[in-house]
This record gives sequence, structure tokens and C-alpha cells, in this order.
Amino acid sequence: MDLDVFVTAHRAEWDRLDHLLRRGSHLTGAEADELVALYQRTATHLSQIQSSAPEPALTARLTQLVARARAIVTGTRRAGWRDVVTFLTAGFPAAVYHSRHWWIPTAVLSTLVAALIGWWIGTHPEVQSAIGAPEELQQLTRPGGEYETYYSSHPAASFAAQVWTNNAQAAAMCLTLGAFLCLPVLWILFLNMLNLGVGIGLMSSAGRLDVFLGLVLPHGLLELTAVFVAAGTGLRLGWTVIDPGPQSRRTALAQQGRAALGMAIGLALVLFVSGLIEGFVTPSGLPTWARITIGVVAELAFLAYVYVLGGRAARAGETGDVEALDRSAELPTAA
Repeated sequence: MDLDVFVTAHRAEWDRLDHLLRRGSHLTGAEADELVALYQRTATHLSQIQSSAPEPALTARLTQLVARARAIVTGTRRAGWRDVVTFLTAGFPAAVYHSRHWWIPTAVLSTLVAALIGWWIGTHPEVQSAIGAPEELQQLTRPGGEYETYYSSHPAASFAAQVWTNNAQAAAMCLTLGAFLCLPVLWILFLNMLNLGVGIGLMSSAGRLDVFLGLVLPHGLLELTAVFVAAGTGLRLGWTVIDPGPQSRRTALAQQGRAALGMAIGLALVLFVSGLIEGFVTPSGLPTWARITIGVVAELAFLAYVYVLGGRAARAGETGDVEALDRSAELPTAA
């Protein structure tokens, strides 16, 4: 491309677009139509310059023109309750549904890692000795020990709020740090599974694994599912950096990042429910079978929510991304 010739051929169009933008709302119907046509042509010009003959000053000017024109053409929109309902009934469950090929394998492999760590610790006394002195381990695992009293060590409301905050932060870190080539997500997952595996191993060695599972399962099913969804989505985001597919890396990462941000909000609500269960159900006087049943019902309700509402929304074309009018303008990609 001969940039000088290109600029000479289209400068009048850009100047005309700038003139129409300065007039703002004082446009006639014909001028408004002209503005839309000039906006579309200028966006194409910008794409051609960026792909063939990038020039910083010209690119900056056209980018500003396209952004200003888009604001006039599409207008602004305020979020309302309709957006909240749409997000909860379509956007969030569809995003979780779309990422299922990432978070389901993540859940299976992570659970296996936790089980292997638990088996290794539970069957190797020398490993237990490396974790702590015998009296310290007994203090953890004995009836009425720290593993049992942990869930009732604080008032239920404050404990639920603390648990919710910690888990929401962990989920948000998995979602946002995935862009760093997946490595931080794998580390966060390993720490969570290590913590779970240590509990399984120590309590099984003390012959009290049933007690431990009775305390963990009521809230842990939903809580760990949310963590696995966040981790799987973070890994998907990290893989997008490595392999964006047919889209440009910037466009693919922006799309996945917007969906991940929405999932962070949705998963915070899911973790709020698991926090309530951990704060009020896990330390309650209910029989173990009743507490586990509550946890299983909460888990099945979430899975039904994802696969029924989310699957329906996904088949209708919902991706979990924000609406088209709320996205940044995407310029044509040169072949």
C-alpha cells in the first residue's frame, strides 16, 4: 500500500466524518445516514492501515474517529434489572456450559490428585512425621480436635462471610491469572488439593475418614465445583493466549476475558451459597446423612442450572460475553 496515495484518496471522508461528529445531535436524517456510512468506511480504512502500512499518528487519528463515531451510532445504555435477570438465566450458566470441556477434566484430575496425596500420607507414617509431631497430629485428628471444631470456632454468620470472601478471592485469582500461560492457576489448584489431601490422609490414618468427609462434603461439593469451574475457565483463558484459533489473539482474549469477568460475578454468588452451608449446616447438630444430603441437593441444583438453563441458552447462541453494543468495536481482519 502507498500510504500517501491512500491518505490523499480518503482524507476528505475522514474530515467530513470529523465535521459531522462535531455537530453531534444537530444532524439531519440524511447527515445521520452519511455519518453511519463514513463510520463503517473509516473503520475499514483503519483496519487496512493497521495490517498493511501502520503509521502511529494516522492510526491514532482514525482510532479516535472510529471510537467517537461508534459512540454516536450505537449510543449509550444503562444496565437495569433486565440485564441482571438475563445474566443469571442465560449469560452466566451458558458461559459455564461452554467451558465444561475445561472444568470437568480439571475437576476429575484435581480430585484424583487429592485422593493420591491422601493415600500417600495415610499409608506412610514417615510422611505424617514430616508434617508434624505425633501430639500435634493427634490434636488435629482426635474426637473434638481441630478438624472438627474448625467449623464451629466462630459465629456462623461471620464464619460464612469469611469463607465466602476467601473462596471468592481464590476463584477470581484463577479466572484472572489464567492469562499468564495457565501456570498460576495450576499452582492455586495444587495448593487446594494438597490441603484437602492432607486432611484425607491424616484423618484416614486415625481411622476417622468418615467424620472428615461428613464435615467436608456438605459444603465442599458446591465449593470445589465453583473452584474447578474458575480454574478450568482460567486455563481456557491461558490457552487462548497460546492458541487463539481463527480470531486474532487480541480479539479472542478480549472475548474470553469478558466472559471470565462475568463468571467471576456468578461464581461469587455460587460460593456465597456454599459459604452459607459451611457456616450454618456443616457445624449444625443435624445427622451426617442430612448434612450431606443438603450438600448433594445444592450440587445437583447447580449442575441442573448449568446443563438445563445454560445448555438451552448456549444452543440459542449465548456465549456469556457482553451484548454486542457494549463491546469495543471489532475491526475487520485482513486475510
